[in-house]
Amino acid sequence: MKKIILLLSVAIVLFSCNKVGKDEFLITGTATGIENGKTIILETQDPTTGAITALDTVKVENGKFEIKGKITEPAFHTILLESVPGKAPYGKIPFILENGEITIAIDKDSIQKSKVSGTYSNDEYVKFNEDIKVVQKKLMDFQTQNMQAMNEAQQAKDTAIINKLMQGFSKLQQEVGEASKAKYTSYAETHPKSYISVLIVQGMVNDPSADAKKTETIYNSLDESLKKTKAGVAVKAKLTETNSPAVGASAAPVGDPN
Repeated sequence: MKKIILLLSVAIVLFSCNKVGKDEFLITGTATGIENGKTIILETQDPTTGAITALDTVKVENGKFEIKGKITEPAFHTILLESVPGKAPYGKIPFILENGEITIAIDKDSIQKSKVSGTYSNDEYVKFNEDIKVVQKKLMDFQTQNMQAMNEAQQAKDTAIINKLMQGFSKLQQEVGEASKAKYTSYAETHPKSYISVLIVQGMVNDPSADAKKTETIYNSLDESLKKTKAGVAVKAKLTETNSPAVGASAAPVGDPN
């Protein structure tokens, strides 16, 4: 009897700790050092028109803010912090809005260093970005190391040095591009439940250079919930279109070698 009571108590505690229900999200934010009354805007972008829409607006209170609502499927959104008059805008914080409790810690001094965590896809998004930065570091280092040399060559109109630097950059850019593409594909193959994976597959299905068979295989391995998202439905439509016979073509009779 004591064991049953203990188990029921644990279940009640776990249930009470869950602040969101099905298709709900809760963003708990910290905005340390930002004065009360500053506006936080939750935004989304129309995938067709590119228009930005404000979904919700809240105020910072004692260095904190909270946004709660409903979401039927994961999608990229941004958090915008009201800028200080006379200063450059803070910029936007990208994250994946999905069912669950999301934590956003705003870094007012460097908005790019703001941290998002709390749900599976957001945690994966952070890790994925870090991995991609490692892959692309060579390209960034090349630009940093040769920026002064390029500026000097352009001022001196030294075409020999300009061409040499451009060729080196182009070669490295191709290498990094191939490595990045391999990283994207590998991620989608090994993370069937991550929202990032269905976006990667959407990119692959629209890339003529991508392996069509591999693209379809990765899509088929995705979690069913991802296949039901807008991106997943678009991928399915594209695969169906690609696999369908060309308009006006007729199928060869059974047994016909031609």
